[in-house]
Amino acid sequence: MGNISETQYFQAVQDKKMEVSDVLEQVYIALTEKGYNPINQIVGYIMSGDPTYITSHKGARSLIMKVERDEILEELMAVYIDACLR
Repeated sequence: MGNISETQYFQAVQDKKMEVSDVLEQVYIALTEKGYNPINQIVGYIMSGDPTYITSHKGARSLIMKVERDEILEELMAVYIDACLR
């Protein structure tokens, strides 16, 4: 323990932020492996915000909750529009 009149520094270790596309890929794989329709389950999650639409298999539920739902929608719309305009 040092001098109590000095300020100590603490730096939390930041989680490496995953890209939304990577999160969706991992969630898709986990849902498919568990036999769910991944499109229906992801849409259910986006619409309701209820994480129980996503399996906990392979940490998919925890993973998808690290991303805001509006970020997921933005990613999906960007990919869809890009694919349609080509």
